[in-house]
Amino acid sequence: MAVIAEFTIDSDQFILGQVLALDPDTHVEMERVVPASGRVMPYVWVQGGDLDAFEAAIRASEYVQGLTALDVVEDSALYRVEWDEQVESLIYGMAETNATILEAAGNEKWHFRIRFDDHSGMTGFHNYCTSHEIRFQLDRVYTLAEDQDGGYSFDLTKAQRSALVTAVQDGYFEVPRRTTLGAVGEKLGVTEQSVSENLRRGANKVLRKSLLSPSAADLRR
Repeated sequence: MAVIAEFTIDSDQFILGQVLALDPDTHVEMERVVPASGRVMPYVWVQGGDLDAFEAAIRASEYVQGLTALDVVEDSALYRVEWDEQVESLIYGMAETNATILEAAGNEKWHFRIRFDDHSGMTGFHNYCTSHEIRFQLDRVYTLAEDQDGGYSFDLTKAQRSALVTAVQDGYFEVPRRTTLGAVGEKLGVTEQSVSENLRRGANKVLRKSLLSPSAADLRR
């Protein structure tokens, strides 16, 4: 049975986090990781901050062989990062245990949501991190069935759900609005940019599953 784990980790606990943690105003979200010839190539969205400075810093890293900008939209860009060689890091632990990254975002601190084929995969990942002295805070472990028992989850991350719930409760979506993104971010202890990103991605998930999925009619009952 598939198992999902959510955990929080400081950027200094894994190489990718160390390389990407540059500007506190820059928000990084991992799209996916592709293994290739003993290396991994993460695809990451970068939002905010100075993108030129970000690119220069990444290319200067001893761990990076190449950086390719695949798409640029306003102040955001999608990059493919190619590691120079295999290093002992969190991402390789996921690759070795066949974990699938469902969500991964952060800067100085990262939140991950990953899926394993079964409990043995989760155990193998934990053992890998222990042997490589990678420390993280495990927030939640659950199966897909358990996730559905609590109602419609819409596949939201903890950060997306918190942002949406707070924004709705405080009247951000009302006309006229009763609060601002900055106020919501201050209440949650995160930046305005992070709140904006979580609201957009979270709302997109809820709306797509509510309006476009075959089971949308069930949600309106």
